[in-house]
Amino acid sequence: MATLRQLEYLVAIVDEGSFTRAAESLGVTQPGLSHQFQALEREVGGPLLERLPRGVRLTPAGRSMLPHARAALAEAGRATVSARRAAGVSTGELHVATLYSISLGVLPTVLGLWRARHPGVRVRLFEHRRADEMAQAMAAGQADVAVGPLPDGWEGAARHIGDEEFLVVTGAGDPAATAAGAPRVRLSDLAEREWVHFTPGSGLADILERACADAGFRPRVAVRTEQAPSAIGYAAAGLGPTLVPANTIPPHFGGAFLRPDPPVRRRLTGYTRTGPDPVTVSFLEVLGDHAPLLPPHVARRLRAGGRPARTEAEAETEAGHCAADQP
Repeated sequence: MATLRQLEYLVAIVDEGSFTRAAESLGVTQPGLSHQFQALEREVGGPLLERLPRGVRLTPAGRSMLPHARAALAEAGRATVSARRAAGVSTGELHVATLYSISLGVLPTVLGLWRARHPGVRVRLFEHRRADEMAQAMAAGQADVAVGPLPDGWEGAARHIGDEEFLVVTGAGDPAATAAGAPRVRLSDLAEREWVHFTPGSGLADILERACADAGFRPRVAVRTEQAPSAIGYAAAGLGPTLVPANTIPPHFGGAFLRPDPPVRRRLTGYTRTGPDPVTVSFLEVLGDHAPLLPPHVARRLRAGGRPARTEAEAETEAGHCAADQP
């Protein structure tokens, strides 16, 4: 049976691109590394790497083994950390996998509160563009816990967090924002508009495409961007509507936002591969209790119609007009 040390050597050789650099990075002799690697190849019954004039290349057997080797090493590291935490040693790192939009809209509040409880534990984030990519990384042992949609058929532990609401964002003077019936808008009424869209292959692009398809159209594109904050800025500048998680809209936002009809939501969970240790359980508790799925500043604006509050200059102008009208 392969040992963790042998799996560590395989990963190092692949990552460094050569036996020599792998030995240097691990602080071992090259003959010792080669001997252990040859023993691993004998164990699996065939070569795992092709030795090339410049570098190495994985064989089919090596490509099959590599993700399992990475997962085993990651799990071994977490096993040590988990044991230390169970023994009351709150040090080390908490590894959290998530999506870019969740990292922006949900995690700052949660991690700020959680870190106050565990000041000795560092946080390492692994941010992903798509939920399926994150699920694959979690299955390979990337992180202690993931925050996002629960993958279909996930066999590990999971805690439901709540439903994240998506809003249509526009410029303050956009016809959709000033029409009767705001702060709601039927997506079908925006079928002829050009949209601030997202980079193909991103999770936010998939959500926008699916919402528009459910409304009976495919969105025309004015501009594409990678991140929700950029989309919000372009939409506020008048390039077209966009669709973003409500918790990514900043306070004092100068544009308008509306609830789409029908609603667009994303269910969030915190999930792990195995039973979570006490520190991870604490993180899940804070996540469940304090995740800002609909931030207060957004909720207040929605109750007020979704449009921005009047500026001081506008209020003074209106007050002046009222005074001029007095006899």
